[in-house]
Amino acid sequence: MRLDGKVAIVTGAASGFGEAIARRFADEGAKVALVDLRGDAAERVAASIGGSAIALQADVGFAADVNRAVDETAKRLGRPDILVNSAGTTHRNKPLLEVDESDFDTVFRVNVKSVFLGVRAVATLMRDKGGGIILNVGSTAGIRPRPGLTWYNSAKGAVNLASKSLAIELAPWKIRVNAICPVAGETPLLAALMGLPDTPENRAKYIASIPLGRLCRASDVANAALYLASEEAEFITGVELPIDGGRTA
Repeated sequence: MRLDGKVAIVTGAASGFGEAIARRFADEGAKVALVDLRGDAAERVAASIGGSAIALQADVGFAADVNRAVDETAKRLGRPDILVNSAGTTHRNKPLLEVDESDFDTVFRVNVKSVFLGVRAVATLMRDKGGGIILNVGSTAGIRPRPGLTWYNSAKGAVNLASKSLAIELAPWKIRVNAICPVAGETPLLAALMGLPDTPENRAKYIASIPLGRLCRASDVANAALYLASEEAEFITGVELPIDGGRTA
């Protein structure tokens, strides 16, 4: 059990990458708080995991919700050892001048402000516990951007760079911070990222840009998260780890 006795908070855990990470962590012995805007969906996932998981409804773009989720986790499971900021959203793939202010605000609130709020809520708890791990789900979009996703690319670039800066600033507290950077994946966001219906023909256009010839799977991201959260990665901090089949090579 690589995470035996650890307490983890995973945001966006009701589906996609977040769900896969939560399940993988629980399989490896962690107690996991599944945080998601969709409380009922989080409850279903937590119930299927079993007694090591709890579900907490929260909008990770609001401080009161994030603080409440962290407090509830500490009360029910213990102080967190691991925070995975996996919740994310995008605007639909389209020309940048067609993205309205509301879409822009939502993308940065959910993707970037959530990291700010999550770190503020857990950092001192981790410090007082002797250290911890923060994993931020960035994207290859923040490394090698695609057209039509300018503001999403920018938000994920902010997550990637914030992770590197956080790693330096939190190192004295023995808190490791890394960014996981998936390429387009088999998740509910895929159609919006493509700006096209999720059909085999449209997927093929994205897959053609990935040297290993497939989309990212949730299991790919979960396996990377497990490694970075484990003691095997105890000397790794401040990296942007592409999970991309060679897309950014």
